This record gives sequence, structure tokens and C-alpha cells, in this order.
Amino acid sequence: ASAMWINGIDGGLKISSGRVVPFLSRPALPALLLPSGGHLFSSNAICQAFVDGLFCMLCVQPALLQALHMAVLQGKATEASKILQGPLSYLDQCLSKGTTPCLTEVNYDICAVLRSLALSLAFAPPGEWRCVQAWFERLAGEEACQAAVLKVLPGKGLEVLKPFVQRQPAPASSQRRDPQSCNSTASEVEMEAAALTWSRGLTACTEPPEKSHPILPQEGRRNLLLTSALPYVNNVPHLGNIIGCVLSADVFARYGRLRGWNVLYVCGTDEYGTATENKAREEGLTPQQICDKYHAVHAEIYSWFQVDFDFFGRTTTPKQTEIAQDIFWRLHERGFLLEDTVEQLRCEGCRRFLADRFVEGGCPHCSYPEARGDQCDKCGKLINAVELKNPLCKVCSKTPIIQSSKHLFLDLPKLESQLEQWLDKSTAAGDWTPNAKQITRSWLRDGLKPRCITRDLKWGTPVPHPDFKDKVFYVWFDAPIGYLSITANYTDQWEKWWKNPEQVELYNFMAKDNVPFHSVVFPSSLLGAQDNYTLVNHLVATEYLNYEDTKFSKSRGVGVFGDMAKDTGVPSDVWRFYLLYVRPEGQDSAFSWADMALKNNSELLNNLGNFINRAGMFVTKFFEGCVPAMELLAEDKTLLAQVGWELRQYISLMDKVKIRDGLKHILNISRHGNQYIQINEPWKKIKGGDQDRQRAGTVTGVSVNIACLLSVLLQPYIPTTSRTIREQLNAPAACVSTMLHAGGSFVCSLPAGHAIGTVSTALIAHALVGPLVGPLVGLKVGLYL
Repeated sequence: ASAMWINGIDGGLKISSGRVVPFLSRPALPALLLPSGGHLFSSNAICQAFVDGLFCMLCVQPALLQALHMAVLQGKATEASKILQGPLSYLDQCLSKGTTPCLTEVNYDICAVLRSLALSLAFAPPGEWRCVQAWFERLAGEEACQAAVLKVLPGKGLEVLKPFVQRQPAPASSQRRDPQSCNSTASEVEMEAAALTWSRGLTACTEPPEKSHPILPQEGRRNLLLTSALPYVNNVPHLGNIIGCVLSADVFARYGRLRGWNVLYVCGTDEYGTATENKAREEGLTPQQICDKYHAVHAEIYSWFQVDFDFFGRTTTPKQTEIAQDIFWRLHERGFLLEDTVEQLRCEGCRRFLADRFVEGGCPHCSYPEARGDQCDKCGKLINAVELKNPLCKVCSKTPIIQSSKHLFLDLPKLESQLEQWLDKSTAAGDWTPNAKQITRSWLRDGLKPRCITRDLKWGTPVPHPDFKDKVFYVWFDAPIGYLSITANYTDQWEKWWKNPEQVELYNFMAKDNVPFHSVVFPSSLLGAQDNYTLVNHLVATEYLNYEDTKFSKSRGVGVFGDMAKDTGVPSDVWRFYLLYVRPEGQDSAFSWADMALKNNSELLNNLGNFINRAGMFVTKFFEGCVPAMELLAEDKTLLAQVGWELRQYISLMDKVKIRDGLKHILNISRHGNQYIQINEPWKKIKGGDQDRQRAGTVTGVSVNIACLLSVLLQPYIPTTSRTIREQLNAPAACVSTMLHAGGSFVCSLPAGHAIGTVSTALIAHALVGPLVGPLVGLKVGLYL
């Protein structure tokens, strides 16, 4: 506001407690409605729109958040001030040299800079950073800025920020490192072994061939069949859905292809059940029209997130009916189905039994008045619909009656012994996540009970039994069969994948709430069918990704949804990077706008992007675009040993589907590289004598080779950026298969004389003219120097 006032801008600033930006589930202030209908929801971007060329220096912000956390929550003001020494010294130097016109002129960009500098100076010892102090004093003299400071810090000092800081994720100290990964001492044997591996260069291997469809299992190769839990078609997927299922599987599929494995990755929309019927009623469409509409929405979102399915199908197909009914008859013929009577709620006005989402009432556990017939959204407990207090039909609002209905059940107790024998082998030999094992064992601990597989609905796969012709299959029985039918719609040779356990390894990706259906119920159905089905070898389940300080919720519209992420204008690689950085592998994690900005600035830009760009630019600027000759010293060999160790850890973790931990080793490599460049200062040595110039050449050559390695390791995570780096470095195709072969080999893939391509200063070409993703923290989108 003060910036707009000072610059004579009448922006019609309005404060609103409602939803300001339509595609955000929470208000994000300030927000500016553009003539085009779009929104800017960062003060930095808004000021750019008003005053061309104003872009503040936000390098203080990541360090400031860390300092605030220490000073406000831990009471360590002295330690906090040390964190800001580097960034503020840099700003002071820029001001003294006049290289930051947005700060040296009497223009005041945004309140974020005011807040950053004001709070930074609160930590600073008197007399330091004279230029910054002088700029701030000029700024503080402005009436508008005085009013803004009084509004933000109304005489209470830093304590006023305590509620804000408490809501932010604890910043990870840039000084914390895995002691093994940053151990600067390597034995002489390790150093010489790393140098020998490096000297071997690339082998004759070529890049993995382009996919040729249909992909089928091959003799003598590792054949991986990957599935991700089928997303419900009745809504737009949120970030928790995306990271828990499709994105995690996509990263592993890309990694598997780089490793030379034969990978088939299938997914699709789960389209039957009450959720679809209910959504159709709400939107005035038929269930099929709802499925068609939202299948397209899902496909578009996943395509934007660069999820590389081999086939993305759906469950409303003839193949689904054919395969589901075949499994049903095989279970029936072998005596694994039971008949029983169930008490259900029936609406006389609608003349139908009310499935879970067609009835609401008071929760019998917590008395929440809008609990569904299957689960309470407030307390999360499962509910039998007849237990609801004061139930009402959602269609006509009449009170239903209780009536009995005959149904079919899967006889799980009869299959329990077979299931346990199979589980013992699968969990021992495969890579099951700890939560998947724990949840599965909890189901078995008290003994399995028969599970109903039919429902009184119209929208579903019809039950072929003549005594149950008015019923459909329960979605939990029907939906997992969608993996088979989707593959059958991909290729008529689908049984080579799904009835071939000797040659095929099956990976299931999901969130933890889907585990019992994939580890107990679905395997029991396939075991009972006795048709040599491929059962899951590796069950990979994430914990939950929360949204800020609450839970994602489709029904309540809380969180960031796939279409909203696209509408921010932030590239999908940035979203992929952050979601994978906070992937809830061992415990629940949270998406935070402020943390996303922090991780983008500190890791993606200042660490990874800074190193790769400097390495490439040094080759272009100092050596006419050709990799210089390299003469390795002990220091260089130590670095090669460190990078080689990180590479081997990356491969070991990724082989075990430890995706988040694998990413940390990539970032460790670039940290080693940044430290190596800073210590050796090739930009100074290139101006010296022959020995210094040779040293500059060695450092540059080693660094650009590390950048090439990083381009390979990043491919599963941020594929567009990875491809851009490799193109700019003119990297040989063989670098992929050579460096990821077996346990990993860091070799010289760009030898002396190798001509690199045109190195751009932006690895993610995205100018900061659109929205920044955070009301309090600026997000610099793009990798640049």
C-alpha cells in the first residue's frame, strides 16, 4: 500500500475477508484483478504491474525466515543475527556500488522488502551495513511507510510476528548436512578409485530407446508393471492426490526407464459408484456425462504435471465388465462367495436404497450433523448408515426407513490362510513401505470377516448372477480390477502382464488409506480366482500431505487443486520439485505456500540452479564454449569421491522407491559443486598466469561434468529442466546409461574439447510477471544466476 501511495498510484485497494482469488481455496492478500480477468496475488508482482522495472532484491527472505524462527520462537536473537550476515552484507555491497536501482532510487518496491529490511536491521549490531541503514532511514521518513510499519509492528516488536512464525514450517538450516555426504576427507584409495572411474569416460552404451507400443514383458529383462491408485472421477484432484499416487509413480517409472528396465505404467479414472451418481445429480448431468467431463479434466491436469503414463484409461468400459464378471464367476464356482442379508436405509419417496453418499445425518460418534452414510468428515470414523442420527435422503430430504436387502460377500476368512502365506513371501522379498506392512498386519491381527461385494445402485458393473440382477458390484471390489481392464484396453495381450507372475514385478502406488484394498481384499479376490494372476510385489504407500495447518478436502474445497496450480502460472517443474521435496514418505507432511517459496529460492535456485548455470557459463565465457583440459589434483579427486558416493546413495535409495531421500542426494551434489567453485574462484584464476589458468580450466571442466550428471539425476523429478540442461551442455546420449549403470559411475562425460551448446541464463524460462505463490514470501520462479 505504501509503495502504491508513494508512486502516486490509485489502486482502489480493498481489504476483504472472503475469497479474493477465485481459484484459491483461501484468501491471499493483496490481490489485484487485471483487465484480462486474471489475478496477481503478490505485492511484488502487483508493483511490477504498476511500475515497470521495479523488482526488489529478495535474497534476504529465506535467511530472514530462518532468523525469525530462531529469534521469535527460540529466543536466540544473537544466533539469528549471524544467519543474516551474508545476505545483508551482499545487499550493502550492491547499494554501495549502485547496482540495485530499485533500492538506490527513491522508489520503494514492496512491503515485503520493507518488512525484510526492517526486521533484518532489528537483528543487526549498530553501525553495520551503512548503505542499507541509510536507505532504510530515507524510507522510514516517508509518511506512508511510517503508517505501514505501525500497522505491521504496532509497538510490540518481533513478538507480534509469533502467530505467523508458528504457522510456518521450521526452516531447515543450510548448515545441516548428512555427515557422511559432506565428509570432506576421503581415503587415498577412494580418491584414486574415483579418479580411475572418471578417466574411463563414457561407454558405447546409448540412451534408452524411445518407447514402442504396446510395451510387453521381455525375456531376460526386468519387467516392471506400475499402477497408481485410480483417482475418483467425480472431482478435480488436489496436490495430496497427485503426490500420493500419480506423481510418485511417474518419478519411479522415469527412473526405471533410465536404468534400462522394461516399464509399463498404467492408470485411469475410477468412474463407478455413489460419488459419481451424487455428482451427476448435483450438476444436472447423467453419470456418463460426469465421467466424460472429469476424465478429461484429470487427463489434462496430469499432462500439465508431465505425468508420463503409458496408458491412462477408465473403468466404464466393456473390458471392465468382462474381466470383473469373469473374476466373480471364478470366485463363485470355487465357493469363495456367501449370501447374507443386510439392513439398509431405504427412501420410500425415491423408491431406492440409500448408498453412503445419498444419506446424511448425525454422526453416532461425535454428533457432527452432516456425516455421510459411510464415514464422518469431522471425526473420520467409519459409519454404518443405519447408525446415523436423524438420517435424511439427500435427494428428496425425506426420512428413510430401515429395510433388509440380500447381498453377496467375499468369504475372506476362507481365503485368509492363502493370503497370509502369500503376504509373508511378498513383504519379505519386496519393497513394501513400513506403513503398508503395519496397516496390512492390523487387518489380519483380529481375523478377517466376510466383505460385501454388491450394492443396490444403478451406476456400476452389473452383477451377472440372476438372483442379483438388480445390483452392481461394490466399488472396492470393482475398482482394483480396473488396473486389468485398463491394461486390456491398452493391449489385447494384457494377460502377458497380469497372468505372468514369473516374469513381472508389480508395483502399486497409493496413499495409506488405500492399503487394505490392495494388500488384503484385491489379492484375496485374485487368489480365489485361481487364474495365475500377477500379485503385488512392492506396495508403496505415502502418508498424508496436509494443507498448511489443516487437511486437504475435496468436499469442502480446502487446499490447492491441480487446475489451480496450473492457473498460478508457475511452471510444473517447480510444483513437481516442491511436492517431491516434501513427499510424505515416513510421516505426514504439509504443503505451505511460504515453504514452497523458501525451498524454491534456497534449493532449486540458489543451490542447484546457481551451480549449473555457473558451470556452463564459465565454459562459454572463459573457454569459448569448449570444455577445457583438466589436470586433477588431490582436491579434485576428493570431490570426485564425494560425488560418486552421493550418486551411489541416490541409486540405492531410488531402487527402493525412496524418492524424497533420493532428491536430497542430488542437492548434496550441487552443494559440493558450489563449495568447490567458491573455494577455487575460477573467475579470478582465469586472469592469472598459466598455472592459474590451468587451475581455472580444471575447476570449470569438473564442474560442467557434475552439471551433466545432475541433468541425468534430475530427469525423473523435473524432466523439462533436465532436458534443457542436457541440450545446453550438448550432453551425449550415453551419459544416461553409463552413469546409472549397476551401482553408479561418475565418469567424465564431457571430455576436453567437447563443445557445449548455447547456455541460457534461465533454465526454466519463466519471467516473473505473473503471480507469486505466497502472500508473505516472494517466489522467484526460474533458475538463473
